[in-house]
Amino acid sequence: MDTCVFCKIVAKEIPSQILYEDEDMIAFKDIQPQAPVHILWIPKKHIAGIDEITIEDKDLMGKMLYRIKEYAKDQQWDQTGYRIVSNIGLQGRQSVRHLHFHFLAGRELSEFLG
Repeated sequence: MDTCVFCKIVAKEIPSQILYEDEDMIAFKDIQPQAPVHILWIPKKHIAGIDEITIEDKDLMGKMLYRIKEYAKDQQWDQTGYRIVSNIGLQGRQSVRHLHFHFLAGRELSEFLG
């Protein structure tokens, strides 16, 4: 996707503060953090959002959630708690149409009001 900002980050065309990377995913600091710790986790494969996941993506999704959990444990955020959020679509306030998980930690987060 030549216009997708996250695909450009994956391709290293746009600089970012990468905190984790492997063959399937990348994690980097959000440029507009909503908490002291705000990391975006994205698959390297362009998937528009959770609403576009196919059965072929199930292993990738499982691996991503496992890696996020392990990263939280390594950083000891599992001791105090954290939040994982994925917005879907316009009304869900998905600002970039590339699947991403927001990892938020570092303070008591406000109650989520859906």
